[in-house]
This record gives sequence, structure tokens and C-alpha cells, in this order.
Amino acid sequence: MDLQGELIKNPHAAYRHLRDAAPVQHIAGPTGEPAWLVTRYDDVRSALADPRLSLDKTNATEGSYRGLSLPPALDANLLNMDPPDHARIRKLVSRAFTPRRVDALRAPIRRTADALLDALGTEGRTDLIAAYAAPLPITVICDLLGIPEDHRKDFRAWTNELIAPDPSRPQAAKQAIGAMIAFFTELIAHKRQHPADDLLTDLTAVRDTDGDRLSEDELTSLAFLILGAGYENSVQLIGNAVHALLRHPQHLDRLRADPSKLPEAVEELARYEGPALLAIRRFPTQDVTIGDQTIPAGETVLLSLAAANRDPHRFSHPDQIDFDRDTSGHLALGHGIHYCLGAPLARAETEIALAALLERFDTLTLAEPDPRWRMSQRARGLLDLTVEYTAKPTT
Repeated sequence: MDLQGELIKNPHAAYRHLRDAAPVQHIAGPTGEPAWLVTRYDDVRSALADPRLSLDKTNATEGSYRGLSLPPALDANLLNMDPPDHARIRKLVSRAFTPRRVDALRAPIRRTADALLDALGTEGRTDLIAAYAAPLPITVICDLLGIPEDHRKDFRAWTNELIAPDPSRPQAAKQAIGAMIAFFTELIAHKRQHPADDLLTDLTAVRDTDGDRLSEDELTSLAFLILGAGYENSVQLIGNAVHALLRHPQHLDRLRADPSKLPEAVEELARYEGPALLAIRRFPTQDVTIGDQTIPAGETVLLSLAAANRDPHRFSHPDQIDFDRDTSGHLALGHGIHYCLGAPLARAETEIALAALLERFDTLTLAEPDPRWRMSQRARGLLDLTVEYTAKPTT
């Protein structure tokens, strides 16, 4: 079995094989360095909340897989931090993503969704990722942060280079990193000179009025993380959900008949085909035992969210979509103190995106049976999703 290739081309089958054969297994990580892969639900959930598993790369032993390497201006973010720094920084931004704040965004999200669908007209053929699933969350998160519209056009290309770098263009990722640092540095300087009613202005004010709470690198890295994660996870969640429904039209028909099932559908679709195959890598601060395997301190631990969410010991018939199942405890958006900060927003965007599609289009079908998936062991998302559609008659 070509493990590296199968984890990209057919991840769910590969994870099923690994989970059955050895739920904790020594593998080559996404860039070739050694790592331990954990695939069983109970082990993954427990490890996600284990304080002995650090996100701080200084706890990694030499030669272990450390994940994406970024300069300090982007690397000082929550995905590389343990308490107390993690708690300090998360607290500064968590108020922007509370359920109450997200509820206030639902109407603007729906207006954006409707405007994007208006642009498609009453019938035709389109790439739904480029025309809808991508611009919807980028508009929402950029509006929240206060990023002008003319500064948004390159961001998807930059994030694609970082999440799924092209081996044939080794300099592209470095160029994307340099462009992002310049982008955020200029944007923060602009917010200092022209404060506005947005999240980035608020974070900049925290940095400038209480330097002990947020360093300059932490400010830049936090802006990078909010924009990148807040955008990319939602693109993948929306795109994957639509694709799953189009592949299983009986579930699409059920949602048309009963839109009240949308919240449950979003949870089940996130479990079934979530935006991340792996949680962020972790490094034990002491020897730890996961399952029957003792993992030495400092070696890399990769926790497969995708494998855990299809573990038949936790979810019966996990390779089937079932809107009536109990999805509580699914791990698509993580667990523990590193649970996805923007989870309420991602859920709302996906629910609203699906609702708008169902209300707008009388027919919506796959135009190409095998859309292209991103070539990544870390993220699960479509590069394109070509559909054919006709709008419902207006009354």
C-alpha cells in the first residue's frame, strides 16, 4: 500500500485500513519526517484534550515532523502555543466568535449568499467553489476584520500555496509567505492610522495600549490565523457539504422538503466530510501511552479527525450520511482547549449557504462526476465543483 499516496487520493479508505490494522502507527508525515498517526475515536478525542501533548514546536525532537515552517511574524499564533500564552491570546479574540455575535452576522451572511447567487442567473453551469463557497466566507471574515475588498483577491492563492504546496514550484510557498507578511504589516499600519469599527482595529489597540498582552509578532500572526482559518475551514465545509449532498441526492431532497433539519445536517456533513483530515501536530512533553503504544517525549503525534469521525465503534455505519444520528462529540472542528475558535461562524455560514442554495435552485446537479480534491494530507477540500442548475420559478 502506497500510504502517502492513498492518504491523499482516498483518505477514508486508507484511514479505515490503518484504524483496523494498527490504530497507533509510525508513519512518514506529510513532508516525509517520522510521526505517530492515531486513528481511533477514543484515542483521538482523549489526546486532543491531553495537556501532555504540546503544540509548541520547541518541544519537538530533532528530525520529527514539525508542520508548516513560518517566520516569526506569522508563526506566533494559537496553533503553536500552549497555556498560558494560548489562553491569553484566545481570550482577546474569542468574544468576536460567540454564538451571540455570530447570530448578529446571520443576516449579512444571507445577504452575501443571495448576492452571489443572483450573479449566477437563473440557469447555467458554474464552478460552485469559485463562484460561491469561496467568496462567501472570505467576504464575511474580511468584513469582520476590516479588510478592504481590493485587498482580498490574492488571499486564496496564498493560502492554497501554504496548505497544498506544489512540489514543482518550490519557491511559490516562500513567495506566498513573504506576500502575506507584507500584506498584514501594511494593513496593521493602516489600522493604526485609520481606526475603524472592526476586529483588527480592536486587536491593534490592545497591542498598542498594553504591550505585555500582545507582541507585534503575535498581533500579525493572530490576524493571519483568523483570516486564514476563518476562511479556509468554511470554504471546505461548504464545498464538501454541497458535494456530499449532490452525490447523495436523496438527502438533498429531504432538506428541500424539511429545511428545519439543516442544523443537524451541517453537523452530520461535518462529521462525514470535515475540512481537516488531521489536527495540528503535537509533541509529548513526556513519554505518553496512546492505545497500546508508548510514544517517546518530543516525537510527533498526528491525530486523524477524519478517521475518528468514521470509527464504527463511535458512529454506526459511519460511511453513510444519516441526519438523524447523534453527532454529538464529532471531532471535525476539534476538541479541548484548541477547539476551533471560529466553529460557530463556520456552522452558521454552512447552514446559510445550504439554505440559500435549496431555496434558490429547483435543480442542482454535478456536471462532472469526479471533481478535483486538494492534494493534501492535512486539509480535505475541493479545488472545484462544477454544477448545472436552474432556478425556481419566481411568483
